[in-house]
Amino acid sequence: MAASSPFLLLLLLSYLCFLPSVVYGQSYRNVSLTSSLTAGDKDSSPSSWASPSGEFAFGFHRLPQLNLFLLAIWYEKLPEKTVVWYVNGNNPLQSGSKVELTSRGELVLTDHQGREQWKQDSLSGNISHAAMLDTGNFVMISTNFRRVWQSFDEPSDTILPTQRLDPPRVLSSRRGEANFSKGRFELGLQTDGNLVLYPLSFKEQVYPAYWESNTVGTGVRLIFNESGSVYLQQSNGSRFNLGSTTDTLSTGDFYQRMTLEFNGIFSLFVYPKTSKSGNWEKSWSILRSIPPNMCMIRWQDTGPGACGFNSYCELDEQKKPKCLCPIGYTYFDPNDPLGGCKPTFPLQSCDFDGAKRGLQTEFVMRAMVGTDWSIGDFEYFDSVTEDECRQACLADCLCYIARYRDNTCWKKRLPFSNGRRDSSILGKALIKVPAGNFTPSSVPSLSDLGGKRNNRGTLLVLLSVFLGSSAFLNFLLLSLVLLGFSMIGKRKKKVAASVSEVYGAVIISNFSYKELEKATNGFKQVLGRGGSGTVYKGSVLPSSRFVAVKELDKLPKDKDEEFKNEMQVISRVHHKNLVPLLGFCDEEHHRLLVYEFMNNGSLSGFLFGDSKPSWNQRLRIMFGVARGLLYLHEECQTQIIHCDIKPENVLLDETFTPRIADFGLAKLLGAEQTRTTTGIRGTKGYVAPEWFKSMPITTKVDVYSFGILLLEIIFCRKNVVMNSDEEEKAILSDWVCDCYNEGRLDVLVEDDEEAVNDFKKVERLVKVAIWCIQDEPSLRPSMKKVTQMLEGAVEVSHPPHPYSYISSID
Repeated sequence: MAASSPFLLLLLLSYLCFLPSVVYGQSYRNVSLTSSLTAGDKDSSPSSWASPSGEFAFGFHRLPQLNLFLLAIWYEKLPEKTVVWYVNGNNPLQSGSKVELTSRGELVLTDHQGREQWKQDSLSGNISHAAMLDTGNFVMISTNFRRVWQSFDEPSDTILPTQRLDPPRVLSSRRGEANFSKGRFELGLQTDGNLVLYPLSFKEQVYPAYWESNTVGTGVRLIFNESGSVYLQQSNGSRFNLGSTTDTLSTGDFYQRMTLEFNGIFSLFVYPKTSKSGNWEKSWSILRSIPPNMCMIRWQDTGPGACGFNSYCELDEQKKPKCLCPIGYTYFDPNDPLGGCKPTFPLQSCDFDGAKRGLQTEFVMRAMVGTDWSIGDFEYFDSVTEDECRQACLADCLCYIARYRDNTCWKKRLPFSNGRRDSSILGKALIKVPAGNFTPSSVPSLSDLGGKRNNRGTLLVLLSVFLGSSAFLNFLLLSLVLLGFSMIGKRKKKVAASVSEVYGAVIISNFSYKELEKATNGFKQVLGRGGSGTVYKGSVLPSSRFVAVKELDKLPKDKDEEFKNEMQVISRVHHKNLVPLLGFCDEEHHRLLVYEFMNNGSLSGFLFGDSKPSWNQRLRIMFGVARGLLYLHEECQTQIIHCDIKPENVLLDETFTPRIADFGLAKLLGAEQTRTTTGIRGTKGYVAPEWFKSMPITTKVDVYSFGILLLEIIFCRKNVVMNSDEEEKAILSDWVCDCYNEGRLDVLVEDDEEAVNDFKKVERLVKVAIWCIQDEPSLRPSMKKVTQMLEGAVEVSHPPHPYSYISSID
């Protein structure tokens, strides 16, 4: 027996060498140093390293219908070979590419020409070997049996049972089901404990989150445990479950993975391992998803929404979102439904006759019930019929969708965003498309059928009479018919010309002075007076809607042509934060403008009245005014410098949405009529310093005025209070700058509990305002930058004192 012991011992050691190794209770097969895999050619399968059970494989995964490969991990036993991890999605490799565990313990991926394409993160410790585990985790083990690198720490779009996601790791969606390049969505656990889903834009800029766990300050890590539960492990030991805890399935009976899908949904997938797993089909099924209905999320004002621009989101039979194009549009890329849609027709011309053509035969409005593009309105009307809504969009070369609901019409320009279709959405979307034999909208409405039927009947009668008459009667009848159509056409044109004129492809009414005199009851009810003229309240037929009629001060004769030119400019300007122009009067020496009436008066009365508006109301107003000015400066067809931004020129509609008034009048009235002169150099009012110097007037004068207005909105007091008991408080802008520099802004809001509770935002808004009121125009930000700073999209640096530039020059 003793003689045979060495032989038995050798046999035992040989047997043990062939057993799978065990690390942390998990079996694996060793991948020794210098081992490598090579992507196979077209007729062979890529080589791979399998886990001990054969359920997972690491290696080169062949892409469908392509002789290209991913370095990936996938479910080896499933027919689908579902990929759960990959590294070169943006750059699939050709046959002959290689991955090697080098002698130095580095995992290196090279292409077919030997060029390095990827290498695992830097390691600490000497590598002994690597292994593909039965958990789906590929690990690298050091000589002291420590796990120094693992694929679980560098996830792609999927996490598996026993895996966790620590901040700042993220999951990134792929571009499509079979397109592994980086997609439009990411999921990340932020350092503050909040788990967020957010879309990406150009250069991977992050848009605001469309879903979040709201676990700020409590979440530590995202865990997918062996029982199939997915939750946030909180610092106090408690859990925040992602979904119900009652719908978990055993990982012993089901393959499970949680994947950030290409459509932005974070879904838990299950696949039965055997036919004994109940009535489950042998395929991947979704157990639960976050968010449950991607289409109906309220997205932010920027970005395309769940789908790309000009498309809409709708749930399919499996309750999964799909991105579709509206009538008359097609995908930019048929292989990328999330990439948005483009028109299949030439856009409506915006020249002088553009609106006339839109109203006649070139374009029609096709209805899509239960469909909406919820953001991006640039104009809306109350108390209108659906036909009036159609006509308003047809007459506007910038409008391509009109949203109609409850006698209200919203107009939208290209591109549309955040589109969705659902049975819960009330109203309809009216899509502008070419008229005639247009394939995507070939199904006519009932009214269209009626009109065509009547025309066809008339032609049949005429044809019957024509064929049954003598040659002379035929000639006479044909002449009379042509003459009749000609007279009708001329009459229609004459009537249309007497009612309205087309400016910039948008129809605005051309009123006579008598009409407006009657509408205002003899100009009796004065709404306000300013440097540019007097405003009266009135109502106009046929809708009897209330209007504000502004009678401009008498213009010089040489301003006649300029007035007409400015009407063209103003009529093209449409934005939800601007007061819409409805019409005008240009008769003899009378120059009047007709605007939509704003129910809640001016911002001046709202801010400086008996009761202080809420903090949220004030935030909404300051953001709205900023967006309106940004539109005037950078987004409308012709840049407009307002030159007279002040509370009296910001009006509030029935929802207290701010609307800037009197834009576009500066050129008509001349510089002197748009200034608020003052004898005190320090006060300045709302007027930028360059008005008093030989300096060019640019959009920065509006930025200065907005800065003063911003301070008035924050602190609910006028900029200049001459009867103030304390001299330091007489001029708000100077007082705020002094308090800011001395670190005592709190004294400005001590009587405003809501502002005190949001003091960090108060500080940020004050810094924005101080940047705006810099004496030197070049130091002031643009309105685009101002808007970004207000909304927190960019950091606001410490501003210098407004007069420091002048002092340094002196």
